[in-house]
Amino acid sequence: MELKEIVQTLKQTYSNPLNDHQKRRIVFWLDKDQEFLDVIEEIEIPDVTLHRLTEKNSFQTKYMLEEEDTDTNYLIYTTEELLTEDNWLIDTYLYSQSFYADKVSIIMRDIGIDTSLRAVVKKYKKFFGSKERVRKLKAFGITQFTEETFEVALMSVLCNVKTPNFEDVLKAVLMDIVDEEENKLIIEIEKFFDIKAFWKYVSKYYGFEQSDPSLKKLMTHLMVTTLSHSIKEEHLINVKDYIAQSNRTNSLVFIDRWMHHKDDSASYDALVRQIEKDINLSDIVQQMNIDEFKKDDVFPYFDQAIIQYIYNGLKSQHEDYEEYKSLIRLRRAKHFYPEYQYFYEALYNTVEMYAFKKEYPMGVPKQSMKDMHKSYIDNYYIMDSLYRRFYNAFDQAEQDDRLNELQQMIEYLYTNWFMNELNTNWSSSIQEEIKGEWAIDGVVKQQDFYQNFVSSKVRNGDRVFVIISDALRYDIGVEVAEYLNAETMGSSQIESMLSVLPSVTKLGMASLLPHRTLKFDSNQNVIVDGKASQGTTERKKILQDAVKESTAISFKELDTVSKNDRRQYFKGKKVNYIYHNSIDATGDHASTERNTFNAVDKAIEEIYRIVKIISDELSGTNIYITADHGFIYQRNPLEESDKIEKVDFTINEMKRRYILSDDQETVDGLLRIPLKGIIANEQECYVPKSTIRFKMKGQGVNFVHGGASLQEVVVPLITFKNARKGQARSRETQQVDIKLTNTARKLTNSIFQLNFFQTEKVEGKRTPRTANIFMVDEQEQKISNEEVVIADKMTDKPEERMFKLRFVLKTQDYDKNKTYYLIVKDMNTGVVLERIPFTISLGISNEFDF
Repeated sequence: MELKEIVQTLKQTYSNPLNDHQKRRIVFWLDKDQEFLDVIEEIEIPDVTLHRLTEKNSFQTKYMLEEEDTDTNYLIYTTEELLTEDNWLIDTYLYSQSFYADKVSIIMRDIGIDTSLRAVVKKYKKFFGSKERVRKLKAFGITQFTEETFEVALMSVLCNVKTPNFEDVLKAVLMDIVDEEENKLIIEIEKFFDIKAFWKYVSKYYGFEQSDPSLKKLMTHLMVTTLSHSIKEEHLINVKDYIAQSNRTNSLVFIDRWMHHKDDSASYDALVRQIEKDINLSDIVQQMNIDEFKKDDVFPYFDQAIIQYIYNGLKSQHEDYEEYKSLIRLRRAKHFYPEYQYFYEALYNTVEMYAFKKEYPMGVPKQSMKDMHKSYIDNYYIMDSLYRRFYNAFDQAEQDDRLNELQQMIEYLYTNWFMNELNTNWSSSIQEEIKGEWAIDGVVKQQDFYQNFVSSKVRNGDRVFVIISDALRYDIGVEVAEYLNAETMGSSQIESMLSVLPSVTKLGMASLLPHRTLKFDSNQNVIVDGKASQGTTERKKILQDAVKESTAISFKELDTVSKNDRRQYFKGKKVNYIYHNSIDATGDHASTERNTFNAVDKAIEEIYRIVKIISDELSGTNIYITADHGFIYQRNPLEESDKIEKVDFTINEMKRRYILSDDQETVDGLLRIPLKGIIANEQECYVPKSTIRFKMKGQGVNFVHGGASLQEVVVPLITFKNARKGQARSRETQQVDIKLTNTARKLTNSIFQLNFFQTEKVEGKRTPRTANIFMVDEQEQKISNEEVVIADKMTDKPEERMFKLRFVLKTQDYDKNKTYYLIVKDMNTGVVLERIPFTISLGISNEFDF
C-alpha cells in the first residue's frame, strides 16, 4: 500500500462522524513488521497529531492522552505488541480504532471485515493469493462477518458453491470422492484453508466426533444417523458409534435434500451402495418386521427387501394382496423407486391378477352369451389389461430369476386359468345358443355401425369422423376413452359391438362401411355392394357412393402432411374415415409379435394425436373410435396340445383361428357358426373352441385373431364429443387438490407429523397430482426434509385418501416471532400450490423419534 493511499485512507477515517460519546478520534497504527518506520514522519493529516509509541514511552503516552490532552485527534504509530497484560495503554487501545497498512488489512477493508477478525483473516492469508478467489468471496455480498461466516465463506469459494453455506460445502466435498488423498476439494481446503476447521464445522453441525475422521466415516455417520430416526436403536447396535449424539436432525435433512436434488442425487446413489455393504444392512433388516422399515428411504436395500417380501408372499400363496399393493403404493414416493419401478409394476400387476382370481373361488362361471358378454365388458377385460401391463413392465425390468418365476405365475393365471376357463365356457354358450345368426341380444352388431351411428348424424347435417384402429381390443379401448377424458376438454363414452366372424381385418373393415351386402369373391376377398374393399382407396370410393362428401385416409398419410394441407383435405367433407394400424401391424408378424404390447402404448398415443388433429385443426365435434377386431396374445410359446391338425372337409380359406367352408360338418373341438346376416353368399365359419389355434406353417402363432373368443369379437366403440373452452358441455381437466388438515400452525417439536387429504377421487377429468412438501424460512431456505405425495386414489372413501407425513426440522435457532412456511409444490410444474405460515417455538426437543 503506497504512502499516498495510506494518507488518503486515514483522512477518510478521521472525517467520519463521531459517535455520541466521542469528543475526538484516536487511531492506533499497528506496524509490527516496521514497513513504514522510515517514512512515518512524512505523514501529515489536518487536525491530527502524529505520536510515535515505543516500549519506553507507554506511560507517558497514557498520561498525555488521558490527562494532558483530551481534545486532540491522535494517530498513534507503534511497532509494539499492545495486547499484553503490562501495557499501560490497553484500555485506551481497546476503546480506540486500529489501523493496519499491510496486505491483510487492505483485504479486510476491501471486503468489509471488521478489524476484530484480523487474526482469523491472517491465519488464511494464503487464500488471498488469488484474485479470482477474492472476487468470488466479495461476490457473496456478506455485510457482517463473524469468524464462522468468514470461514464458511472461504470454504464455499474453494468448493465452488453458489452461496456461503456449510451444508453445500459438505455436499460438494462428498460428491467429489470419499477418499481424502484424491478428493480435489479436500486438497484445496488443506492448501488454502485449514482441514481442522473443516472437521470443526462437521462436528458442530452434524455431531460427527471421531479421533481419526475420514470422509467415508462421515458418510456412514450421516446415513446411519438418518436411519436412526426411524429404526429402533436395538437394531443398530453394531453401528451405534456412527449415530450422532447432537444435532441428529441435521443429518436427516442433509441426506434428504441430497437425495431429492434433481442434479446431485445421482452422486448420492453412487455412494450409498458401498456404505450399505460396509454396515451389513442386510443383516440389520433381517432382524426386523416389514412394518419397521417399509417407509425407510436412505438405502436401496429397503426396496430390495420389500420386493423380496412380496415375491415370497406370492410364491407361498399368502393372500395378503391389499398389504402388497399398499406397500408398492407407499414405495412409489420413495427415492429409489425409479430404479425398481418396473419390477414393482410387474409385482403390482401380478398381485392384482391374483386378487382377481380370488374373487372367483369357484372359477369363471358358465353363463349365457349375453351375461358373459356383460361380465366381460364390466370386469373380465381387466385381466387382459393386467396381463398386458405386466409384460410392459417385465420387458423393461432388469431380468432376474424372480421375474422369470413371476412370469410363469402370471402365465398360469392368465393362460391356463383365466383364458382357458373364460373362453371354454364362452365357447360352450356359443355352441348352445348360436343356431342361425351370429348375434347377442341387445349388443350392437359391427355390420350395423354405419347405419346406426354415422348415417343418422349425416342426415342431421353433422360432420362425422370415424377412427378405425386395427386390432384395438376392448381393454385398450377403455384406456383410450379414459385417456381422452383426462387429457381433453371433450368427453368420451365407451360401449361395445360384436364383431363379424371371422374376426379379421378384411371383413371387419368392410362391415364398418356403408353397405347393403357383403360377399366373398373367389379369392375370399370381401366385396361391398359389388365393389372391392381392400385398401383405403377402395374404401373411400364406397364411402363416396353413400355420401358424396366423404373421404378416407390412413394415419401415416395424415401424419406426414402439414396442418394447412389437412384442413384443405377435409374441407367440406361430411363423412371422414381415418385408418390407423399400429397393433395389428406389429402383432401379425412372427418377427415383431413379441412387441405387441409396446405397440398398444404407441397406438393409444397416436389415437390421441388423431383426436387432437380432428378437434383442434379440423373443428370436428363428432368422433367415433372403433376397431375391425380384437386379438389374443400370450407370451409363452404354445404347447402342441394347443394346436389342431388340419380338418377333413372342404376349405375355402384357413388361418390360425378360423376356416371358411361351404360344408356343414360337426367336428369335435370346433364351433361351426353360420355367416347368415354377415355374408350374402353364405359360408360356414369354423373356429377352434376356447383359444386353440390351427396348426399351420408361417406367420406368428402367439398373436392371433379371426376366432370367436371374447378378446377377438368384443370390439370397443368410443363416442367422443369435442368441446371448446367456454361451451356448455366443456370441462377442463383438473388435478385433484391436496390439503393440510391440521389446524394448529405452531410447531413445538423438531420432529412432527402433518396430515394431508386428497380432496376428490381421481375420476374422469379429475387427474392425479404429485406434490413435494417441505418447510422453508423467510429467505426461502429449506429447513426440513422433503416428502412426496402421490395423490392418485380413486376411492370414494375419504379416510382412504389421507396421507400422514413426518417432517424433521434442521437443528438451528428458530425465532418464535418470525414466520416459517410449509410449501406444497406441484412436482411436475414447479408451481407452489400452497404456502402455509407457521411459527416455530422449540423447547428441549427429543431427537430420538421412532
